[in-house]
Amino acid sequence: MNTVSESIVKDMSLAHNGHLKIDWVKEHMPVLNRIRERFEKEQPFAGLKVAISLHLEAKTAYLAKVVQAGGAEVTITGSNPLSTQDDICAALVEDGIRVFAKYNPDPAEYKEHLIKTLETRPDLIIDDGGDLITILHSERRDLLSQVRGGAEETTTGILRLKALEKEGKLEFPMVAVNDAFCKYLFDNRYGTGQSVWDGINRTTNLVVAGKTVVVAGYGWCGKGVAMRAKGLGAKVIVTEIDPIKAVEAYMDGFEVMPMLEAAKHGDYFVTVTGNRDIISKEHFAVMKDGAILSNAGHFDVEVNKVDLNAMSTSSRIVRKDIEEFVLADGRKVYLLAEGRLVNLAAGDGHPAEIMDMTFALQAVSLAYVNEQYKNIGKKVLNVPFELDQMVAKYKLEALNIGIDKLTDEQKSYLESWVE
Repeated sequence: MNTVSESIVKDMSLAHNGHLKIDWVKEHMPVLNRIRERFEKEQPFAGLKVAISLHLEAKTAYLAKVVQAGGAEVTITGSNPLSTQDDICAALVEDGIRVFAKYNPDPAEYKEHLIKTLETRPDLIIDDGGDLITILHSERRDLLSQVRGGAEETTTGILRLKALEKEGKLEFPMVAVNDAFCKYLFDNRYGTGQSVWDGINRTTNLVVAGKTVVVAGYGWCGKGVAMRAKGLGAKVIVTEIDPIKAVEAYMDGFEVMPMLEAAKHGDYFVTVTGNRDIISKEHFAVMKDGAILSNAGHFDVEVNKVDLNAMSTSSRIVRKDIEEFVLADGRKVYLLAEGRLVNLAAGDGHPAEIMDMTFALQAVSLAYVNEQYKNIGKKVLNVPFELDQMVAKYKLEALNIGIDKLTDEQKSYLESWVE
């Protein structure tokens, strides 16, 4: 395979810098390094083709190389137009991985890259947001027959998968990696919490302390964003539709109110719901002058850009990844990274140590599907608990942390109803 001639990337001369980035994250991903050693010996993907759609930056690149080390022919594309890093793409091509991705392609190019990735006729898939799966189950069903199964990274993608499963239209098994303990407890909470504020702070260069932050959605990602905002000295308001999560946010010390009320108070807004129109025209109408809007959900639909453009008399780019909208009464609001994932479109995404666990789960889940796809059935399944525990165990060992074990007497006590 001549990956240079077969790939679509911006500039191969950028490869050296991409290699440096990949080398850096490799040094901080000990769990994935351990999985790689196992894959090199066992070759679980020997002779198979793997298609990957993820945010194409250094940590993702290293996951692709680990899968490749397991014997796979790997093709990769991005899962968001603004999160692809061109130097990483070039480096992967030099390492023998086929790449169809560029930073900020137009919508037609972005879709073309997804389709070209699928046209390699993969046996296994790693998806992020469900783009590959959606195309396979709609306009390119001719490419379905060879797919054994795959793994999905995000809440948004799992919602799509479960909708397919509910309608009886899912054609192969998919592992819901997002629902694993070592994903949502650490990646969604600590990864999103830190990387969102990394993206906002590096983009705006403004203080957070003393400001009011509105967090829309109090799932694991929202909890992380709110926790880090509080740590930076902000006053935090949470908006929710789930009464249980709303009570939890209240008990965690945050104000809870509807978005229409919160919109009057917020200096920063972060949406993390996975749904559309979380902030729209009625909210823009009451916002403070200078409000800063950002999104950490998968798609750029949480902040309604159609409404914002319709209500604005003018707009301009005032700083990289910051667009200013002037409303009819002279108020200005600012949208970060076009309303796309602020932590990736305006930052480098989650820390390497966090993605180490998530991508280890992706790798071992893919191997599990490959082993068991004939027995699993066409359904969405959780990461097997023993794989979740294995990743946590590897992480503790990398940190040189030991934990206790139950004695035989303790096990017997827990397993018996007799005193």
